[in-house]
Amino acid sequence: MTQQSIYKTIQKTISGIATSDGAGVSLTRIIGQPALPRLDPFLMLDFFGSDNPGEYIEGFPPHPHRGFQTVTYMLAGQMRHKDSVGNEGLIKSGGIQWMNAGKGIIHEEMPEQKHGLLKGFQLWVNLPAKDKLSKPNYQDIPPEQVPEVKVDDAKIKILAGNIDDVEGPVKTTAIAPTFLDVCLAKGNTTVPLKAGDTSFIYVYEGSLEVQAGHPSSGQTLNSGQLAVLSTQGEKLYVSSTKGTKFILVSGKPINEPVVQYGPFVMNTQKEIVDAFNDYQNGTLTD
Repeated sequence: MTQQSIYKTIQKTISGIATSDGAGVSLTRIIGQPALPRLDPFLMLDFFGSDNPGEYIEGFPPHPHRGFQTVTYMLAGQMRHKDSVGNEGLIKSGGIQWMNAGKGIIHEEMPEQKHGLLKGFQLWVNLPAKDKLSKPNYQDIPPEQVPEVKVDDAKIKILAGNIDDVEGPVKTTAIAPTFLDVCLAKGNTTVPLKAGDTSFIYVYEGSLEVQAGHPSSGQTLNSGQLAVLSTQGEKLYVSSTKGTKFILVSGKPINEPVVQYGPFVMNTQKEIVDAFNDYQNGTLTD
């Protein structure tokens, strides 16, 4: 392997589109839009951020899911969740919830606050066929359980995955995910990633350059842009002249057919019809 092929490179860049979901929550859809419908194993990525309660206060009233996982990571504010079988919890600023919908769950996510800044991400992660009808469960992780490491000029919060033998709190799932929140001051950092995984960066503050091992190879990413990274390479080298914040996410591709109808994600059309009928009949969560 040559020196340059050790490093991840940018394969595609896109910007999110403004939309709304739930009961009118304003957000930016990044994955799950026409320019990037899916990125196996990732189905959707939304970024929400507003200090106007009118844009988020109605939240996400009860709604169903089947066949995938939802990940909610809060950067600011608090989100309370409840479900159809009595689970309840509070996702605080800096905390993360990794929910396996599996065979079926009906839940709601409502802002805990009535004013102030609400900011965060929701990521949808597909499940392989063998796990689509698995038992639903939650991993609710408070901010104090999220470790942070310093790598070169960056502070990295490890939500899932492993950096320098420090393990993130999200338990291993089928895709063996890495989910990092990186704050890079002026300077650079090198982050290890698995060759063969699907991986992406989303910049939510500032700008950075992704470099293939030397400064002349840099490609700039600005706030609001997502970069799909190459599957080849085992390191990500980034630099910033003014500072930046971004999430870095990766996971094993599933390489299976995807049939999606709103909140149901299965492998065949028949399975989608079954999910819809189960929901209509009140047996989705049985």
